[in-house]
Amino acid sequence: MQQNETVYNPPGCIVVLATLLVGLLLAGCDQSPQSQSLPPVPEVATVTVQPQKIMLTTELPGRTSPFRIAEVRPQVSGLILKRLFKEGSDVEAGELLYQIDPAPFEAALEQARAALEAARKNADQARAALAAGIANVTRQKATLALARLNRERFEEAYKDRAVSATQRDRAVTEAQVAEATLRAYEAQVESNRKAISAAEASIAQAEAAVRSARINLGYTRITAPISGRIGKSNVTEGAIVTAYQPMPLATIQQLDPIYVDVPQSTTELLRLKRRLEKGALRHNGAEQKKVWLIMEDGTLYPLQGTLEFRDVSVDPTTGSVILRMVFPNPKSVLLPRMFVRAIIREGVKKDAILVPQQAVNRTPKGLPYVLVVGKEGKVERRMLKLGRAIGDKWLVSAGLAPGDQVIVEGMQRVRPGMPVKVVPFNENKTWRGPEAGPDGRPHKRTDGGA
Repeated sequence: MQQNETVYNPPGCIVVLATLLVGLLLAGCDQSPQSQSLPPVPEVATVTVQPQKIMLTTELPGRTSPFRIAEVRPQVSGLILKRLFKEGSDVEAGELLYQIDPAPFEAALEQARAALEAARKNADQARAALAAGIANVTRQKATLALARLNRERFEEAYKDRAVSATQRDRAVTEAQVAEATLRAYEAQVESNRKAISAAEASIAQAEAAVRSARINLGYTRITAPISGRIGKSNVTEGAIVTAYQPMPLATIQQLDPIYVDVPQSTTELLRLKRRLEKGALRHNGAEQKKVWLIMEDGTLYPLQGTLEFRDVSVDPTTGSVILRMVFPNPKSVLLPRMFVRAIIREGVKKDAILVPQQAVNRTPKGLPYVLVVGKEGKVERRMLKLGRAIGDKWLVSAGLAPGDQVIVEGMQRVRPGMPVKVVPFNENKTWRGPEAGPDGRPHKRTDGGA
């Protein structure tokens, strides 16, 4: 029986593969070297460094406090009859807030008036007695003069034996009695004068008692000492209150204008003074005291404030001094004890160099640097000394000169020494933060960030 067998021939396949490989190699060798293209020069976006005049500002945290605050307390003790205000409302100075029962104070005033009237009548009686005493003195002086004349006559007559010794003795005695009576009347007059002085003092005392009673009666009407917004009432009708009690009846706070108190470290204060003395910063005249606020939600308060003063005492626990500012608050947007951030002007820097923050890189050690395009169009690395962040830019203290072209975009594709093609940088593509404008006013934030 005949069988058909299929025989596999590997050398034939190897020959075919070798032929294809040789063909490919020959095709590659036929290509010209001029057909291979060079890698393109990378493009980078740059900004040209130019010194500019800027207003340097400092952002400090702080809290608001009322412009004026008054705790309402009673000045007399009594029963609260009425509460005459709405809690949380605005009140005017002199507006009636509480009414204390006036009945006992009205009675005290009437009693004081009666005592004054009695003192005045006593004074009138003392004046009448003084007038009578003066008349008695005048009459007694005349009587004394007559008695002395009679005594002289009887003494002369007695020498001539015209009268008896008894008659002469009677005349002498009458003169002596007249003298004693005159002295008594004069003493009475002096006593009457003292009685009038005492009566006038009693009148003054009674008048003072009337004024005191009238004042106490007025204190039963508890009025607002200042204009402002009044808080909740701590007492209700029917409550007994005492004069000058520790717990206030209510509290009034004036919110327009309003204070903002922020702490500033003495280290920063001394640094600022040194920079001003060296001329690195300059004051901007009256505009130097203008300040702004950033609210808790990151928005800019629309009204401008004024720096009032720096405290002269340093808090030993924090090493800072308090800066007090005043802001208008017509709509009561700012409330007491609200957390805010104040933007304070430090001074004007005329030759400031700013670079976008996105252009600054860091070495593994954290040192800042930028890439610049050199004169030959090649990339160079420049180490920087940075100051502060102003919006979306860094204030450069050292490392750059006017005219340097700083690479802002395309840094990932280049290395120092590589040639690059420069294209202008479009700053409108990036958001600008709240840097100080030409007038020192910060731009309003739109992202709500800190």
